[in-house]
Amino acid sequence: MKEVLEIIAKALVDYPEQVSVSEVDGEQSVILELKVAESDMGKVIGKQGRIAKAIRTVVKAAASRENKRVVVEILQ
Repeated sequence: MKEVLEIIAKALVDYPEQVSVSEVDGEQSVILELKVAESDMGKVIGKQGRIAKAIRTVVKAAASRENKRVVVEILQ
């Protein structure tokens, strides 16, 4: 799941070397924290959050194959 998020984010941004994904394991879910360059925040979030929603949907679909619950957070 972490790899899926990283591949998608790197494809969207202008500065792929500044993309980092950290994984925090909780009791019932996994939190993936995505950090990108400040100038790339708009590209990851998209108009009205549509790209961010699509990213979350794809990662949740990948997680459902492993029977896990995933939360994607986009950090500044």
